Amino acid sequence: MRMLRGSGIAGLAAMARQSERDGVLLARPLLHVTKSQLVATLEKARIGFADDPTNRDLNFTRPRIRAVMPALAAEGGDARNLARLASRLARANAAVEVLVDGAERYLALRDREIRHSGPGAKAFNAQVFNAKIFDFQTFARMPEEIRLRLLLRAIERFGHEGPAELGKVEALLSALDGMVAENPGPRRPMLKRTLAGALVSLTDGRIRVGPAPPRRHRAD
Repeated sequence: MRMLRGSGIAGLAAMARQSERDGVLLARPLLHVTKSQLVATLEKARIGFADDPTNRDLNFTRPRIRAVMPALAAEGGDARNLARLASRLARANAAVEVLVDGAERYLALRDREIRHSGPGAKAFNAQVFNAKIFDFQTFARMPEEIRLRLLLRAIERFGHEGPAELGKVEALLSALDGMVAENPGPRRPMLKRTLAGALVSLTDGRIRVGPAPPRRHRAD
C-alpha cells in the first residue's frame, strides 16, 4: 500500500520491532510469525482472538491488494521476497539516519559559530532556543535526502498539527533549492511557509524552523 502511495524508504521498510510514539515504547515481538501460525497456536491453546471482518471486505484497499497477492507471488513477489526487500530498505534507512545525525551535529556547530560572531549575534541567540536554525549555504551543499530529512525532523519537532506529508516537505525543499543565499534586503524573508504547524523561513542566509503562530479563526 505504501509503495502504491509513493512512500519513501522509511515507509517501505515495514514495521520496526521496536519504535517510540509520543514517549510510549511500542514492541512487536511477533512480526516474524505468520498469521496461520498465530491462529493455529491460539486455537490449540483455546485462546480467543479478534477477527476483523474488514480484512475480507473488498471495499477497502488492503483486502483488494491481498486478493492479487497470488498473482504477484507467481512472478516472484511472494511474502518471503517482499519481507527481504523491506529488510534491505530498513537497513538502508538506518544508514541514512546515521548520516542525518552527523549532518545535524555539523549544522549545529556552524550555528554556534554564526551565533557568536557577526552583527546581530545577540538577537540570534535569543531565537535559538525555540527554533532550529541552519546556515543556508552549508545546508544547500548537502545531499537532497539528507536535507529532506533534516527539514522533516525540524518540522516534527516544532510543528503542532501532526506529521508532515512527505510530498509537501519535498515541495518545500524544492522551493528552498530555488533560492539564493543573499536576501534582497536586510531582514527580509526570501521564503516563508507554514507546514504541519511549523513556520519555515529563509532570512539573511539562514533557514529557521519554529512553531507557527496559532491560526486565526473566522468570526461566525
